[in-house]
Amino acid sequence: MLSKKKDKIINDPIYGFVTLENGIITDLIDHPFFQRLRKISQLGLSYLVYPGAHHTRFHHAIGCLHLMSKAIIQIKQKGHVITNEESEALKIAILLHDIGHGPFSHALENSIVSNVSHEHLSSLFMHKLNEQFNGKLSLAIEIFNNKHPKKFLHQLVSSQLDMDRLDYLKRDSFFSGVTEGNIGTERIINMLDVVDDKLVVEEKGIYSIEKFLIARRLMYWQVYLHKTVVAAENMLIKVLKRAKYLMMNNHDIFATPTLSLFLKSNFSISDFENDNNLLENFAELDDNDIFICLKYWKKEEDFVLSNLSEMILNRNILKIKVQKNSFIESEIKEKEMELLKKNNISSEEVNYFIFTDKVSNNTYNIDKSNINILMKNGDVIDITSASDQFNIDALNKTVNKHFLCYPNKI
Repeated sequence: MLSKKKDKIINDPIYGFVTLENGIITDLIDHPFFQRLRKISQLGLSYLVYPGAHHTRFHHAIGCLHLMSKAIIQIKQKGHVITNEESEALKIAILLHDIGHGPFSHALENSIVSNVSHEHLSSLFMHKLNEQFNGKLSLAIEIFNNKHPKKFLHQLVSSQLDMDRLDYLKRDSFFSGVTEGNIGTERIINMLDVVDDKLVVEEKGIYSIEKFLIARRLMYWQVYLHKTVVAAENMLIKVLKRAKYLMMNNHDIFATPTLSLFLKSNFSISDFENDNNLLENFAELDDNDIFICLKYWKKEEDFVLSNLSEMILNRNILKIKVQKNSFIESEIKEKEMELLKKNNISSEEVNYFIFTDKVSNNTYNIDKSNINILMKNGDVIDITSASDQFNIDALNKTVNKHFLCYPNKI
């Protein structure tokens, strides 16, 4: 099944010329499952705040592949064994790590399919591709699922300092224009080493790691969890929830054939595991399905569906208040009564326009995995002990921000 094409060279806006190796790498990139990522936005509706943020999961995956190639070379130069088979498997694993994302990436995760994460779907896609490529992805799947005896290989794919994070911070910073996220990926990769089967960073790279952690914190609050982005993406979730409710109650509304399948049913991970056609159908979904439906739904008779769809398309985003503590019930009720007086809708329908929830983030989760620093004397210690800038309690603390969304006018 593998082709005999030459290596491809593409021009990436972040790293310049990137080489795509001839063989299974280029064949996977050419596969429809992967080409679909060209139509899946990396940052959801963030472009409503940062107009340049129109890059896709395809961009990101190629960037991760490039960084993985650099990291493999660096680690091998320091005397560690990564076989040709492991090298290829690492590249496949990082290339396909996000292949299970649905439309608008994280914005609609668990909306189109219930309680099924993109990691679950990525794993299923990889198994499906493994069948098509006659088992050539088996080692990549082993590394992806942390089943390989060399644990540092999985850390390169998924950890608190992996190629995924190194690329998305730098890439999202570039396209959003938020310069605080611009990290020194090349220096960090050059400082990588392995000690006792664990990925470490040489002591002279400690300041680059400090900047990496600060950049990640700033990018989350300025871009990924920007209050207007949070409001817009929650509106999109509410739109799909309403469309699903209407379709499951036999209301005749427009939907693309593929999206219609998922709106009419509640599929679980076991459904995907037992029905190969379901994964194939999911692979047909992308951002275009949602945009097409929004353009139709804004003309539907249903008050909720039509108004929310039109508001998203015209960037008439719900107002949002953000604070440290939960909102008091009386404040929420006041806004609900105001909306009920202005519009002939039910109290249930009001909840599509007025709702409260919270967003959470922590800069560094020491319980999940460590960013280890290799000191000049040979000791390996956690970044929080090696750095004189960080307090472990502050870094490890989960910050919660409560928000209340409500309409200015409808």
